[in-house]
Amino acid sequence: MTPSRFGDRRRVRVGVLGGSFNPAHAGHRHVAEQALRALGLDQVWLMVSPGNPLKPARGMAPLGERLASARRVGDGRRVIATDVERGLGTRYTVDTLARLRRRFPRARLVLVIGADNLVQLPRWRRWREVARDTAIAVLPRPGWTRRALAGQAARVLGRWRRSPHGLLAGGGPAGHAGWCLVPSREHAASASAIRAARSRGKESEEASIARTPKAQEGRTVRRAGGAEGARKAPATTMAAKPRAARKAPAAGEAVTPGPARGKAPAGVDALPRPARSRARRQKVEPSKLEALVDAARKSLEDDKAEDVVVLDVTGRADYADRLIIATGLVDRQLQAMATHLDEAFEKAGLKLSRNAVQASPDWVLIDAGDLVVHLFRPETRALYGLEKMWGPESPGAVSDESAA
Repeated sequence: MTPSRFGDRRRVRVGVLGGSFNPAHAGHRHVAEQALRALGLDQVWLMVSPGNPLKPARGMAPLGERLASARRVGDGRRVIATDVERGLGTRYTVDTLARLRRRFPRARLVLVIGADNLVQLPRWRRWREVARDTAIAVLPRPGWTRRALAGQAARVLGRWRRSPHGLLAGGGPAGHAGWCLVPSREHAASASAIRAARSRGKESEEASIARTPKAQEGRTVRRAGGAEGARKAPATTMAAKPRAARKAPAAGEAVTPGPARGKAPAGVDALPRPARSRARRQKVEPSKLEALVDAARKSLEDDKAEDVVVLDVTGRADYADRLIIATGLVDRQLQAMATHLDEAFEKAGLKLSRNAVQASPDWVLIDAGDLVVHLFRPETRALYGLEKMWGPESPGAVSDESAA
């Protein structure tokens, strides 16, 4: 199926990835491939816009040139570049999607955007109508992902957030199409950076497209689940390095800021680090630790937590001996799980301090001394991948054979 002039009545799932493509690059291909895989799409259309109302006309290459670069990125079969928007005569996304739904009445359309566009979504014309009528898949982008999850659009649409697997499973709740964050690696390619490099004569557009995905993804932001990050303390929640030992981020790399002094955490990127004294913790008796683990496990099972995992990090982490990771489907469930864990720990003889619970809509961290509990939304758990960092297959883990 291609976006033909006269439409099509086949039942297919199509991702609509619009933009200026000035020029198209390997990052666009990466986004399209991730959306195809995560959402089970039949095709992704690279919708080359005749003119983006939010971008200046100065420096914009002719439509034919941008369309040609998008065709070099696509494969012409599952990732298809098109200028159908020019034929539709539309300028705004809300109008384009409405025309596409009329032209392809049996196709299930998914608007595929980067995290930067989720931040800018409230600036779009009738953006609430876009979110109401069309499913939205958000792909991570360096420097934007955490900001997007804490932004206005994510807050307004929070009740309709779904998992990638469930986004197209049926109609959205309350007649809303729904949206999701697709867990994937952040691709560092940028059209503005390519234009700047081209103006300096350092790189051609063709070189940027031909560059291997591995090289393009080498600037992926390293989080708790990254292979390189596995040899370091988690950068987001529990870093215990002295301030002088922390490396400055490389240019263009996303930074994980702490919350402003005196303010409550606002989102995933605002989770504060625990007190620096945690590195000098006192060890507790193994029997007491196991009692806390058992109490936490039972509480989570009672709250219907999904995929509860207990990891032994003794000797590998200086802030805890056990990690518990669990998933809740909505933020209300996460908050209930945290409240019941607090009560379970108190019954087991541990009274949590006031700052032991650090919460955001997607991630709740509970510091119970030698036990640290992470409660995640599904997408956030996949994005940070703590099991990859601290699980049995992670670097530094002690295998059963060596332990014997």
